[in-house]
Amino acid sequence: MLWPEPLSVRHQAWATPLRRPRMSNDEDARPGLSLTNRYLSRDGVPVIPVSGELHYSRVPRERWAERLRQMKAGGVTVVASYVFWLHHVPAPGRARFDGDLDVAAFVDLAVETGLDVVLRIGPWCHGEARNGGFPDWVQHAPVRHRTDDPAYLALVTEWFGQIAGAVGDRFGRVLGIQLENELYDQPQHLVTLKRLAREAGMSAPLWTATAWGGADLPAGEVLPLYGGYGDGFWVDADAPWDPTFRDHYFFSHVWDDPGIGADVRRAQAIEASSGGPRTPSEEFPPATCELGGGMATAYHRRPRPAALDVAAIAHCKIGNGSAWQGYYMYAGGTNPGPDLHESHATGYPNDIARLGYDFHAPIGEAGTLAPSHAELRRQHAFLSAFGHRLAEMPSSLPDQRPADVEDVTALRWALRSDGESGFLFLSWHQPHVPLPTYRGARFRVALDHGDVELPSKPVDIPPGTLARWPLQLTAGGTTITYATASAITLLPGDVPTLVLVAEPGIEVEIAVSETVQTVTPGLTPVRFGGLDVLVLPAETAASVWVTEDGGRRLLLTDDELQWDASGTLTVKASKTAEVRLYDPTAGAFATLTVPQSTAPVRGPVTVERLRPAAPTVPVSYGKHDGRPSAPGPETLDELAAVYRLHLPEFAADPGRDPLLHITWAGDVGELRIDGRPVTDRYWDGAVWTVNLTDAGYRPGAQVTLHLLPLAAGSPVSVPAEARARLAATDTQLLTLDSVEVVARTVSTAAIP
Repeated sequence: MLWPEPLSVRHQAWATPLRRPRMSNDEDARPGLSLTNRYLSRDGVPVIPVSGELHYSRVPRERWAERLRQMKAGGVTVVASYVFWLHHVPAPGRARFDGDLDVAAFVDLAVETGLDVVLRIGPWCHGEARNGGFPDWVQHAPVRHRTDDPAYLALVTEWFGQIAGAVGDRFGRVLGIQLENELYDQPQHLVTLKRLAREAGMSAPLWTATAWGGADLPAGEVLPLYGGYGDGFWVDADAPWDPTFRDHYFFSHVWDDPGIGADVRRAQAIEASSGGPRTPSEEFPPATCELGGGMATAYHRRPRPAALDVAAIAHCKIGNGSAWQGYYMYAGGTNPGPDLHESHATGYPNDIARLGYDFHAPIGEAGTLAPSHAELRRQHAFLSAFGHRLAEMPSSLPDQRPADVEDVTALRWALRSDGESGFLFLSWHQPHVPLPTYRGARFRVALDHGDVELPSKPVDIPPGTLARWPLQLTAGGTTITYATASAITLLPGDVPTLVLVAEPGIEVEIAVSETVQTVTPGLTPVRFGGLDVLVLPAETAASVWVTEDGGRRLLLTDDELQWDASGTLTVKASKTAEVRLYDPTAGAFATLTVPQSTAPVRGPVTVERLRPAAPTVPVSYGKHDGRPSAPGPETLDELAAVYRLHLPEFAADPGRDPLLHITWAGDVGELRIDGRPVTDRYWDGAVWTVNLTDAGYRPGAQVTLHLLPLAAGSPVSVPAEARARLAATDTQLLTLDSVEVVARTVSTAAIP
C-alpha cells in the first residue's frame, strides 16, 4: 500500500552556546540556583518551573493554606502574587500588613507548602485593580507616574520600604521579583525601580518584567516574561476572534504578543511596538508569566474559555521551547472591598465586576477546581518527571507549517529534542473555529543518528488532540523508539514504570527497536525489557494525580486531592470517596481507605421572591470609549429582581465546605448577606458558585440574590450558548433556573 509522504521535521541544535547571565550567578546569587540562556537549574539539574498567580489579598487568609495545596496538587511549583499598593495603603501613612494582607505570612506558608514565591511588587500592577493598583491618593498626586520623576520616586521609595519592612529577611526565600507591569518604553525606569527595591532591602535571584507589546527592557537587568491568552475581555464587544488570540493555538518561535495589554495601551494612548515580532534575547530563556489560566469578565465582553482552550495554549508553549510555564490567573478570588476594581469611572476602557474575580481559573473564586485543573496537571506532571531532559531540548518546527492563523488544514506539531531523544508535540484544537479530523498522519523525525518514522500506518487525528509522544526515550535500560500515547510521568522502582495516557480515537503503538506492538490501554502495565509501560485509557485522563512528596506516586480519583509534605492526603468528595494508588511493584492499582465521618449532601434552597425585576430594563447604561458601561449599584437596587434564599442548616457548617450553586440567566448578579454585597458576577452562561463560608454566611443571616435582566437588544458580547438563549427572548432575559447547596466531605488518609 502506498501511503502519503510523512510529515517531516529535523532536529535543530541550539543556535547559541550555553551562557550564564549575571543575574542569579554574579548578582543576588543563591546556592544551588543558576539561570542560563536555556533554563533554570537547581543543584546543577535543569528544571522547568510552573508558576501560578494567586493574589493573597483577594483570598481569605484562612484559605491560603488550602489554595496553596490545591496549586501544588495541580503541579504548580511557584506561586506568584501582585502586592497591590491600593490594598495595603488606602491612605497616606496607613500601611496595613495584617490579616488578609500579611504578605510575610503568605510567603512563609508558601515555602512551608513546598512552593517558590515570586512577588510582583509594581508599583503599578494592574490585575484589574483600581488605578492599576495605585491608591487614589497616589493616582491623584501631582507627579509624573511611572517615570523617574523625583516626586513620584519619593512615593515609590516609601512604598518599597513598607514592602521590605513587612517581608523582611524572607526575601532570602523569594525566588523572583517583578518590577512594574506592562511598561513599554522606559527601560531606565525599570533600572531605577530595581535600584530602589534593592536599596529598600529587597533581593531575589530573578528580577523580571513583562516583555509583551514589544516592550523595551533594559538589557541584562530583567528576565523578559511573555504570555498568551486565547481570548480576551479587552477587545470590543463586536470584535471577531483576533489573530493575536489565534496565534497561541499554533507552534511558533515568536513569543511576543501585541494583544496583551491592549486595554492599557488604549487607555494611555500608547501603541504597540512597530518593530515586528519579538523573540527572547540570547541572554535569557523563553519564559512566561501570563498564560491564560482562564479569563476575566468585563461587562461589555464575557469570554468563557473551555478547559481544552486553556490547555492547548500551555501545551503549544511547551512545544515551542518554554523554559518556564506561568499562568494568570491560576486561582481566582474576591476583591477585598467594593470599588477596588478597574472601571470606566477610573478611566479604564472596560468595566470589571466590583467584587468577583473568579477569572474562570483552574481554582475558582469559591475554591472549586475547574476542568482545566485536570487538563493542566497532566502537563505539569510531565514537566516534573521529564523537565530535566526537556530543558536541554531546543524546539524544532516541521518543514510543512500552517500558512497563517486561518489555516485549518495543515497539522500543528513540533519537536523538542537534544538530537538523541525527544518528544513530538501535537496540538489539534482551537475554540470558535472548529477543526476537522486530520486524515492520515505519519511523521518522520530526523535525529542525529537516524530517522524515526511513526506510527507504523497512518492515523487520523481527531479534533481536541493534545499529544506528547516520546521518541527514543530510555528508562530502566530499555529504549522506547516511539509511543503514540502521551507521556505523563516515570515512576521509580526496581523496574521503573513509564506512565502514558491514550489519546481519544488514536490507536496506541509502542515501538522498541524494530518491534512495534499495539497496546490496549488499561490499568495494568506491559513489560518491555527492564521497563513497565502503563498506558491509561483516555477516559481516565481527568482522574490522574501525581504526587512528588515522599516519592513520586500515581493516583486515580474523580474527587479532589490535596497533600502536604508529611504524606497526609486530603480528599474532598461530593460522593463516596474512591482513591486508587498505583503500586509499581505489584503492577496494579489498590484502593486507598478514606474514612468519611459524614456523607456528602446536596440540599435544595427555598427561594422567596421579594421583588420582581423591572418590566423593562435599558438596552444600554451608557458608553465609555465606545464600549457599553455596566449599570451602577443604584441601578441594581432600582431594577433588579430580589430573592431571599432560605438555606439548609448544613450551609452554615464550615466543616462541610458548603457551596452555593446558582444557575441563572440575565445580566448582572449580586449576592448579599445581611445587606452587604459579598460577591457578584456578569452572566456568561456558567453556573455561579459561591463558597458560603468565605462569603461570611452564619446561622440566621439573611441571604439575598439580586439579578438584573439582560435586554434582548443588549450590545454586550456573551458566549455562543448564552447568546442563543438571549436571542430566544423578545424583550429581556431573566431566569433563576435552580439554586442548591452542596456539602462535600473533607477526609484525610495517609499515603502508603
